[in-house]
Amino acid sequence: MRRDLQQLPKAHLHLHLEGAMRPATLADLAAEAGVPVPPVRGYTSFAEFGTQYRSASALVVTEEHLRRVVREVVDDAADDGAVWVEPHFYPPRYAGQLGTAEEVLEIVIDEGQRAAAARGIGCGWVVSALRDFDPAQAVDLAKLAARYAGSGVVTFGLAADESLFPPEPFAEAFGIARDAGLISAPHAGELAGPASVYGALDALGARRICHGVRSIEDPALVERLAADGIVLDVCLTSNVMLAVVPSLDEHPLVKLLDAGVACTLNGDDPLLFGPGLLAEYELARELVGLSDERLAQLARASIVGSGAPRELAADAVEHVEDWLTAPV
Repeated sequence: MRRDLQQLPKAHLHLHLEGAMRPATLADLAAEAGVPVPPVRGYTSFAEFGTQYRSASALVVTEEHLRRVVREVVDDAADDGAVWVEPHFYPPRYAGQLGTAEEVLEIVIDEGQRAAAARGIGCGWVVSALRDFDPAQAVDLAKLAARYAGSGVVTFGLAADESLFPPEPFAEAFGIARDAGLISAPHAGELAGPASVYGALDALGARRICHGVRSIEDPALVERLAADGIVLDVCLTSNVMLAVVPSLDEHPLVKLLDAGVACTLNGDDPLLFGPGLLAEYELARELVGLSDERLAQLARASIVGSGAPRELAADAVEHVEDWLTAPV
C-alpha cells in the first residue's frame, strides 16, 4: 500500500490555459470549425511547439469556447487533487474577437471562480506577457493585471523564448505588477541558462520562476535561490520533450531539492506534453524516485508559493501534513 497522490493537497501553478485544453475539446472545436484537428505532437523545436500551441488556441473563437476551456481546466485540476489552480493567460489573444483585453480577462476570472466554487477549490490567474512583443504591451498588461489584483489576478508572468528575449526590458511592467501586490513569476532558466534567471531575479523581482531548472549550471545561483526562498515551478515532462534535459534520469530536480531550493511540480501544457498534474507527481514518484516526504515537500511549496488566500493555504498545508502522517 502507498499513499494516494490524488489525495495529496497541491496547487497547480505552471499551467498555460489553452495548452491545458482537453484533446477531446480540441477535436470538438475543430469539428465545429470544419477543419482538421491541429497537430499537438511531433514538434522538433520550441518554435514548432509554439506554432502548434497557437493553432490550437485559434480554434477558441467564442465566449462559450473560452468558458468551456476554463471550466475543464479547473475540473481537471480538482480531479488531480489540486486545491488551488493558477493558470497563465494572455488576454490580448482574444482582444477584438471577444471584446477588449479587460473584457476577456473578466470572462476567464468569472468562469474560473464559478468552476472552482463548484468543485470546492480556489482559482487565481497569472496574467502573462509575451517577451516576443514590445515591452510596452507588457506595461499595458501589468496595468490591467494590477486593476484586478485581489479580484481574480494574483500573479504576473512572462512567457516565450527567453533565449531570444532577455528579461531586462520588461522591468517596468514587473515593477507595476509588484507594486500592486502581484507575485512576479516569469519564465527563465529553460531555453536560456543562469543569466536569464539572474535577470528574472534582479530586473523583475521574481519570487517564483517558471522552470528555472538550468540554474543548476551555476552553484552560486542555486545557493541564492535557496537562501532567498525563490520557488521554481518545475515541469518534468515538458523539460524532456523540449530537450531542456536529456531524460528524467538526468533531470536536476533532486539536486535542486537537495540544495534546499523550493520547487513545485506542474503540467505546463498537458495538451502538447501529455501528463497533467497528478501524472507529473506519479512520474516523480515512479521514475525520479521521490519519496512521499519529498512529494509532500513539493505540494507544500506549491501551496505556500501560490497566490491562494491565506486561509485556504493554511488549511491545505495542514492537510498535506495529515496526508504524510496518515498510516499507509
